[in-house]
Amino acid sequence: MKKISSLENLTEMWDSFTTEIAGLASLLEMDDGSLTEEITQQTAKLEQTLAQKETELLLSGEYDHGSALLAIHSGAGGTDSQDWAAMLERMYLRWAEIKGYKTEVLDRMVGEEAGIKSVTILVEGDLAYGYLKCEKGVHRLVRLSPFDAAHRRHTSFALVEVLPDIDETEEVQIRPEDLVIEVYKSSGAGGQNVQKNMTAVRITHLPTGLVVTCQNERSQTQNRESALKVLKARLFELDQQARQEHVSELKGEFKKVEWGSQIRSYVLHPYQMVKDHRTEFETGNTQAVLNGDLDGLIEACLKMKH
Repeated sequence: MKKISSLENLTEMWDSFTTEIAGLASLLEMDDGSLTEEITQQTAKLEQTLAQKETELLLSGEYDHGSALLAIHSGAGGTDSQDWAAMLERMYLRWAEIKGYKTEVLDRMVGEEAGIKSVTILVEGDLAYGYLKCEKGVHRLVRLSPFDAAHRRHTSFALVEVLPDIDETEEVQIRPEDLVIEVYKSSGAGGQNVQKNMTAVRITHLPTGLVVTCQNERSQTQNRESALKVLKARLFELDQQARQEHVSELKGEFKKVEWGSQIRSYVLHPYQMVKDHRTEFETGNTQAVLNGDLDGLIEACLKMKH
C-alpha cells in the first residue's frame, strides 16, 4: 500500500506538471505584453519543481524512498560538543519540518551542563533516507565557546548516524534468546521531569554487543517496539557493511573508517563558513544552514556520488 500510494503521488505530480506547462503555453499564445510578469513567475516555479525532481532521480537506492533513523552522538569537546549535538538536533528537526517530514524522538540523553549526549530520531516520509544518508559522518564545529570563561575558540565534534527504517518484511533475524531486555526509569532534566514509572527500555544484542535504548516517556511496550526497530536497523547496517568490506577486500580496496575524519566543518569564528570536505561545496550563510537549509549541501553530495 505504501508503494501504491507513493506511485499515485508521483503520477499525480507529473499530471499536474503537464497541465501547468499546457497552461503556460496558452498564456504565451495570448500574451500581448500584459502577462509577462505572470509568465515569468510561473516559468520560475516550474523550473524549480523540475530541478527538485531531477535531484530525486539521483535517489535510486533500494531504501532511498523510505523513512530514516537519525542518531546524533556528542564527541570530543565536553560540554561544547554536547551543545553542538543539540544544535545539530535542532538543525535536522528544522530541515525535516521544512521538507514536511514527520519526526519522533525515540531516545534522548541530556548533557550534565548543557546540550545532549545523544539522540535518536525517526524521520518519516518519502525519500527521507535518500536525502539524509548524505549526512552520515563526523561534523566539526569551530566557534568561541559560550562555556569558556575566557571566551576562547573551541573545536567540537559530533557523529551523525543514518539508518534506513527497515520494513517488517525485511529478513533481519533477531532471535529472542539473543536479547537481554531491561526496563528502568526514564531520565529527564531533573525534578518533576524525571519519569517515575519503569518505561525506559534497554536491549542488548548478545552476539554483536549492540546496545539500544529508548526512553521517550511513552509506555514500556511502545519503547520496546521502538528499541527493536532501531536494533533491527543497526543489525541490517552491520550486515551491509560486512558485505561491502568483503567485496572491497576481494578488490584490494578495503580501508577502515576511523573517528575523526570529518565530512563537514561549520566555522562560526573567526569567519562564517560551512564547508563539506567531500564535495568542496561551501556557503557563508551559516545561520541558514543551522536553521535547516541543507538542500545545497545534500544535492552536491548526491551529484558527486553519481
